[in-house]
Amino acid sequence: MAWSSITREFRDGMPVVVKTTTYDAALEADGLRALGDAGAPVPRVLEVGAHRLVLEEVGGPADWEGLGRALARCHRATADRYGYHIDNVIGPLPQSNRWDGSWAKFYAEQRLAPYLGDLPAELGDRIRERIDSGHLEALLEHGQRPSLVHGDLWSGNIVDGRWLIDPAVHYADRELDLAFAAVFGGIPNVMWQAYQEVWPLDDGWEERRPALQLYHLLVHVRLFGGGYVRMVADRLNRLGW
Repeated sequence: MAWSSITREFRDGMPVVVKTTTYDAALEADGLRALGDAGAPVPRVLEVGAHRLVLEEVGGPADWEGLGRALARCHRATADRYGYHIDNVIGPLPQSNRWDGSWAKFYAEQRLAPYLGDLPAELGDRIRERIDSGHLEALLEHGQRPSLVHGDLWSGNIVDGRWLIDPAVHYADRELDLAFAAVFGGIPNVMWQAYQEVWPLDDGWEERRPALQLYHLLVHVRLFGGGYVRMVADRLNRLGW
């Protein structure tokens, strides 16, 4: 299920990456520019077409500590509400970003609800009950500000321990990025230590993390099915839902 292809070329003697997409490439370019403006290390966007991006080729050496510090600085870019100025994509899937003043409402309505029908009814009902009863809101709200997040942060979207690519940017609880990155592992602890040195997480982040991982897992259920349903059930069990 490929939704992009990568080739490498030279432009004026400079190595570049040419990415062909099934989605509007301008959405990815917008996200890279937003992250870069906020201080995150991203490749420069050199050219944008309807389904084609030309990017600066980037690489190592790895700097996980620097990346952790840069991510914390990026999260300092805030907005008054949750969402983004445009809808964009996560992988090949559309991602709604309508502005909302409530993080719990935004997360429930625009991140979880569109995917609940992909789950076995029993699992979908467990999540809906926790949304409707107010349990999700009570868990997620901790006085956080809407931070600019990468939105699809995992090891596959980090180049050589130094650069961020393939964003799904929006303004969210900053814990979302860290929760996503912990789903599949592959990111060394030194990155999180450096992040915490710049901006420690609020108390209770461990309790919130399984709920924040649900969105990433639901996206994977939609794309790949199968074993990711079990991972959703695992997070609900950890939450006592």
